[in-house]
Amino acid sequence: MEKIEKVHAIEILDSRGNPTIRVFVQSTSGLTAYASVPSGASTGEYEALELRDHEPSRYFGKGVLKAVENVNGPLQKALIGKDPVHQEEIDKLMLSVDGTENKSKMGANAILGISLANAKLKSLIEKKPLFASIREQKNYILPMPMMNIINGGAHADNMLDFQEFMIRPVGAANFQEAIRWGAEIFHTLKKLLQNKGYATSVGDEGGFAPPLGSNEEALEFIVKAIENAGYKPFDQVTIALDPAASEFFEAQSKQYIETKKQKKNKEFKSRSIEEMVSYYSSLCEEYPIDSIEDGLDQNDWQGWKLLTEKLGNEIQLVGDDLFVTNPKFLQKGIDQKIANSILIKVNQIGTLTETLQTIDLAHQNNYTTVISHRSGETEDTFIADLAVAVNAGQIKTGSLSRSDRIAKYNRILEIEDMLGKKATLQDSNPKTKNNA
Repeated sequence: MEKIEKVHAIEILDSRGNPTIRVFVQSTSGLTAYASVPSGASTGEYEALELRDHEPSRYFGKGVLKAVENVNGPLQKALIGKDPVHQEEIDKLMLSVDGTENKSKMGANAILGISLANAKLKSLIEKKPLFASIREQKNYILPMPMMNIINGGAHADNMLDFQEFMIRPVGAANFQEAIRWGAEIFHTLKKLLQNKGYATSVGDEGGFAPPLGSNEEALEFIVKAIENAGYKPFDQVTIALDPAASEFFEAQSKQYIETKKQKKNKEFKSRSIEEMVSYYSSLCEEYPIDSIEDGLDQNDWQGWKLLTEKLGNEIQLVGDDLFVTNPKFLQKGIDQKIANSILIKVNQIGTLTETLQTIDLAHQNNYTTVISHRSGETEDTFIADLAVAVNAGQIKTGSLSRSDRIAKYNRILEIEDMLGKKATLQDSNPKTKNNA
């Protein structure tokens, strides 16, 4: 029986050039697996704590040497000699070493790095692909990609407060076709932007970040790109939004303010909770939108209730900052009938075991799941295997540029080729479900 012989971490850089952690786990026979931990820019208030050094002389305080020390010290000490095949026991042991609710002692980044690396080691020991080692399924569902082609909010230096404008190729017959459609639309959009004199530099997640003046202008460009690429909005390709509304909500006045325009002394709008819900409703009537993530602030449960009553039967309403991949917050949403979908980010909760528990709770209560990257990513493709393993039905991992984003899509293409007829592309969003 294999045992854990060594656990080791180093400090590496993520896709934004900021430090993050990479963890290696080695078995007694010499098998070694490693995982790299992503990092978010717009983070939920209730996420598990990402441990940073706060030492100004290194990386402006963003170093992760404390997390590295925790891996190489107390966490390694606790795990030496344990069986890596027992993933849940490994994760529970690390939680007991940390002893805090939000993993603030050891750091969620330290714990997660070991958890994901151990899962990869488990797959090597079992001689199974990672997705099959995480969860065996009779038939696998390949996730519908949600491709971020225009960046705004905290991910881009432009006037758009909405953070992500994504396309969903819901009419594609398979994942390979879905990626092709997305790439063709992405390159068509580039030409349209260039023709209007806009720069086609990209934001953190690989989408274009042109200096557009409004959300509507961004949506108009995307609809035109879909059509010019030869596809039909609504029927073949839909649009998903991630406003990341917590970033522009003013709690004291309970107003949603176009913050980026306000800061640059441009004409801006301020909307009440009710006006924000009405605004989303009008956008959905005008454009082929079938999914909105974080449409309201993470603490605006009253607003979320109103939004769900208004649009919950028409489109997918995804909680990210609202639920932070935490079963406690998801259960609150289920009990109050708020949202109908949850975004899954492994570093929001901090272990694979807790991530799987949250996904299972969502599926048991008919909430859809969207497996997601972070804006600060690495070339690690773990979430691609995770999306397939749990039949999530949807994945968002950025645009059709930047290798840290493309790596995840390429991994799913590999899995599709590997599984053949044992896997189909199915969109778990019931509003536009594709049973190809």
